[in-house]
Amino acid sequence: MKTLKLLNYERDRWIAGDGAVEIPSAIDGAPVAITGSGGLDFGGMLRHARDVGGQALRKLTFHERARMIKALGLAIMARKEELYELNYLTGATRKDGWIDIEGGAGTLFSFSSKGRRELPDAHVLLDGQLEGLSKNGTFVGQHIYTSLQGAAVHINAFNFPVWGMLEKLAPTLLAGVPAIVKPASATAYLAEAAFKIMIEANILPPGAIQLIVGGVGDLFDHLTGQDVVSFTGSAHTALKLRTHPIVMRESVKFVAEQDSLNASLLGPDAVPGTPEFDLFIKEVATEMTVKAGQKCTAIRRAMAPAQCLDAVERALGERLAKTKVGDPRAEDTRMGALVSLSQRDDVRQKIAELEAAGARIVAGDPTADPPIPGGAFLPPVLLRTDDPWGTDAVHDCEPFGPVSTIMPYRDIADAIALANRGKGSLALSLFTHSSEAAREFVQGAAAYHGRMLVIDRTNAAESTGHGSPLPVLVHGGPGRAGGSEEMGGVRGVKHYMQRTAIQSSPTMIAAITEQYIPGGPKHVIKGHPFRRKMSELAIGDTLRTGSRTVTLEDIEHFAEFTGDKFYAHMDEEAAKASPIFEGRVAHGYLILSFAAGLFVDPDPGPVLANNGLENLRFLTPLYPGDSMRVELTVRSKSLKSEDTGVVRWAVEIFNQHDELVATYDLLTENTP
Repeated sequence: MKTLKLLNYERDRWIAGDGAVEIPSAIDGAPVAITGSGGLDFGGMLRHARDVGGQALRKLTFHERARMIKALGLAIMARKEELYELNYLTGATRKDGWIDIEGGAGTLFSFSSKGRRELPDAHVLLDGQLEGLSKNGTFVGQHIYTSLQGAAVHINAFNFPVWGMLEKLAPTLLAGVPAIVKPASATAYLAEAAFKIMIEANILPPGAIQLIVGGVGDLFDHLTGQDVVSFTGSAHTALKLRTHPIVMRESVKFVAEQDSLNASLLGPDAVPGTPEFDLFIKEVATEMTVKAGQKCTAIRRAMAPAQCLDAVERALGERLAKTKVGDPRAEDTRMGALVSLSQRDDVRQKIAELEAAGARIVAGDPTADPPIPGGAFLPPVLLRTDDPWGTDAVHDCEPFGPVSTIMPYRDIADAIALANRGKGSLALSLFTHSSEAAREFVQGAAAYHGRMLVIDRTNAAESTGHGSPLPVLVHGGPGRAGGSEEMGGVRGVKHYMQRTAIQSSPTMIAAITEQYIPGGPKHVIKGHPFRRKMSELAIGDTLRTGSRTVTLEDIEHFAEFTGDKFYAHMDEEAAKASPIFEGRVAHGYLILSFAAGLFVDPDPGPVLANNGLENLRFLTPLYPGDSMRVELTVRSKSLKSEDTGVVRWAVEIFNQHDELVATYDLLTENTP
């Protein structure tokens, strides 16, 4: 194929940068692309992102941004075959590419869905409940999240050029922050192709995303405290960037996902012949060979009870021997090449370091001739150490390729200590059918690991596996793994937002947040709100119901009908003796049921279903002879799909003295 000339996307225009760094094919070493970023105005790119992209994104609500993110995912999927063709040149099989390409698009879909379901159709995200700061409630506090007014600099790794880009872009764009993307050079041609698809889809506003296909020049010199750096790569590079004088002086947010010697543990009960033993062998082999082991979550340390280590070695060796290494385009190939010859050389060097520290190779030959001349091929290599406490190397040295080291442990306490000796990892898996072993191990090791999987015969068929980061869960880890978290649903979005405590009146805070809060303004409407579509409802729209008197007969009938004969409802003398009540009181669930009877409109209409209630509090007892009424107020709205949405209603129940009896949030599924 013709050598590609990669372009930078600077200030909404494609530019060929100065310089000519050649990128070779992983399969045969032939040139694939030429890249360079010399001559770019890096400071201008940051200013353009902040002044143009950021302002445009912040004008959109969370839901509008979420719909854009979904559209980006659809654009990637519509042209995925173009990306698969380039994917082979990275040494990856189609199965490997599926994780990168369609997995990346899936991450966009997931964040779009989370944004529409869990975030308001507004510009501000509430954090926690309203805090009362005064006696009469006229002065309150509320924590909020707002979009940072800077730019995000995304520095990505070579192993997942599409997913790695999209998993950072999804939470960033949903937060309303523009991004400058810097892919790793070795696979920049695939990242650039995916980036072009997004630009050509004409979905994002100007300045929302920019691309650098080379070095970052003096970009870091122009960072401010409103900017964020999100980095994936080696601990050495992360330290260099994290300690950049401007990053330190300006307190630039730094999100790092870096080196990680992830472990997998065979439980003490998972002896040969058990389903868990077989699952463990399969998973370790899979993690060694998927993407040729070039995964930040891959299993580098496989631990087993000392008495099972020989069986583990035999089973793993037999399975790995069946792995065909070759041209990633071939249907019978199970593992392709490493990304480059230099990467293969680095892996070989790390294997040599492990051997020098006492580990020995028990499967695979790192010096084997490649199946295609000039290709960066390396068969899966399994090492073994019988003394994991005798050397630091197996816990410090990471061959970033199809390599893992098996090692023994004595008991659960020893296994916990060995796992934690990795000084922090992205992922750890435990294969056991013993809930006691799982409890002891997780409680002892969780502080050192960002994600932990406990796999057994009951969940293995549906498990996503050891090495699969999920957009709804945290991807990151403590210590050596970088100390940060990417993704994790809304948690990932908050990396690109600022939390602020707002102190004012409920009316002011309701106006600032574009959401109803207790004590905020209400707009009593004519007609029933359940007769209105979600789009016809405004925040603060309120229904005030008539009242209903609760009688002793109501309480006794409810007790007989439900079987709830708690003393406070049925025994006057015992209720009076309570430090809480003055006599018999209405059931809390009777109050909720009567409240629904007061505000529910029975006819078919825009309200499709009751999805549940949250934040229920009973505040004032309701006694026989008291009356109750309800104020039902639109708190927020979320678009669930093209056909349905969710309205969150603030329900406030008052007695005849206008005292709050109970409050809760009601969620209804509505026609948009």
